[in-house]
Amino acid sequence: MEAHELLKSKLLIPPTRKVFVARPQLFSLLDESLSGKLALVSAPAGYGKTTLLSAWAQQASIPVAWLSLDEGDNTPIRFLRYFY
Repeated sequence: MEAHELLKSKLLIPPTRKVFVARPQLFSLLDESLSGKLALVSAPAGYGKTTLLSAWAQQASIPVAWLSLDEGDNTPIRFLRYFY
């Protein structure tokens, strides 16, 4: 991939699954995090971070931006290009 090419799929909120475990307590924590500058969601792979954030973003009362990162996004310039 050229340095100037951006993948639009990295900017799309993944669709929610039709069947998932509702986590109202975690939604509440995410809602509370809106009063801060940054919220960090950290857990091992497979623990449902993407599912949680996707479901929360779709019901959030504010605009939500999405950026999916992978190992190839480990340079500051490549990371920051998605913000311009």
